[in-house]
Amino acid sequence: MTQTATTAASTPTQRIQQHRRYLMCRPEFFTVSYEINPWMHTADPTDTSKAVQQWQALYDTYIELGHEIELIDPIEGLPDMVYTANGGFIIDGKALGVKFSVDERRGEERPYMDRFAELGFEVVEPIAEQEGEGDILLVGDTILAGYGFRSSIESHREIARVFDREVVSLKLIDPRFYHLDTAISVLDPVQGAGGVDKANIAYLEHAFDAASQEILAERFPDAIKVADADGAVFGLNSASDGLNVIISPRAKGFEAQLRERGYNPVLVDLSELLLGGGGIKCCTLELRGAR
Repeated sequence: MTQTATTAASTPTQRIQQHRRYLMCRPEFFTVSYEINPWMHTADPTDTSKAVQQWQALYDTYIELGHEIELIDPIEGLPDMVYTANGGFIIDGKALGVKFSVDERRGEERPYMDRFAELGFEVVEPIAEQEGEGDILLVGDTILAGYGFRSSIESHREIARVFDREVVSLKLIDPRFYHLDTAISVLDPVQGAGGVDKANIAYLEHAFDAASQEILAERFPDAIKVADADGAVFGLNSASDGLNVIISPRAKGFEAQLRERGYNPVLVDLSELLLGGGGIKCCTLELRGAR
């Protein structure tokens, strides 16, 4: 952890820290042995021990902030299991499993659903292709759902049916930002009145098509718009407890924007795991509901 975490709601704008419960997976078998996104290059060397050290720093940061961590065992031959956000989507004690669009990750589907069941969640097996919290984000009572690269738009109807909540579809068009959690950061869960949301997200505008940009501008008029330089270092692939926002130390502009809004940026470097196309949020699946 490279910056002191704040555990009290003492900022001028009264951001309030909330308790989080996360699922993580130690990257004991991390490597880049295939290429399924623009960040992965098998010719580039990877350092598993460095990946483990950086992951441990993220784990320790969450513990220091008072959050709760559950673990899923890594499985040899499934190097991307460290990216637990892709393992499912969980709210109200119900866990929707994933159906990966790429063959290389399909071996993760059953282990994740089995782990959700062990943790006491009601598990729903998916029908349509979607990649969990990588493309499904909860903002207030609304679910933002991405499509265009790895999750199908057909999955959005399934998500709405399973969770009985409004689902807003957003189309990603830049292959660098192939999951929604690389282009949007949910900063706090407070939803505004009258269908207009407060400044509780940050996003990379050009990662979306024109129609999706209009939706985001209308629903989140006070959102933080992040520069490409910060998006390109996975600055938006972050985790927030409503006060502390864990981000890449290379996202300097986003760090300053967060401070201006009363958040406390906490800097954790996951540069080695970025070689696999993942960052802080990718390594963090929020568990909401049942114990």
